[in-house]
Amino acid sequence: MFGIENYLGFVLAAILLNLTPGSDSMYIITRSISQGQTAGFYSVLGIISGILVHTLLAALGLSVLLANSPTAFMIVKYIGASYLCYLGVKILMSKQQPLIGASLQENGKPSSAKTLDYWQIYKQGMLTNTFNPKVALFFLAFFPQFINPNYANSTLSFLLLGLTFAVTGFIWCLCLALLASKFSEKLRENPAIESILNKISGVVFIGLGIKLLTEKG
Repeated sequence: MFGIENYLGFVLAAILLNLTPGSDSMYIITRSISQGQTAGFYSVLGIISGILVHTLLAALGLSVLLANSPTAFMIVKYIGASYLCYLGVKILMSKQQPLIGASLQENGKPSSAKTLDYWQIYKQGMLTNTFNPKVALFFLAFFPQFINPNYANSTLSFLLLGLTFAVTGFIWCLCLALLASKFSEKLRENPAIESILNKISGVVFIGLGIKLLTEKG
């Protein structure tokens, strides 16, 4: 089917791989715990969008450049690591205010609380995934195992496998976001604890950046 071999095996492998904790999971959990369910949902959308970007790059053969060029790989790696560290420092230096929805007046209307920029959360999730060169190399190594080498249109095969991986990842990541936000719901109602959670998320992002930077390709 479209040059794909053992599609069921790919789906099972994709599910297992998505269940394996990684930087994407940490990003989603951190956002969900510190900023709530909606923020977690937008972070999931961002991460999945990054996966789709890698799928497109792999299908077009552009990811081969990263695999064959140590310089290109390191440039993308440094950009990704620097961006994660930038997000962490930005969060640590920001003055936190109660989030809207966590602070209500007695009449039930929102008080002068801070509203989250969900577009920024989405964009940050997409960029952190897109600028992780290890994801690109993983796709190049993993997907061809399920594609018939004699199939003429391997681009279509890459796209279908990438969409499948994205769907299984979306389902799992959404579950992570819902569980993490539910777990921390009561904690976020306390402004002091909410501020601490945000600071912790900043430290986590810096840690993810350092981890990406120090990992060997």
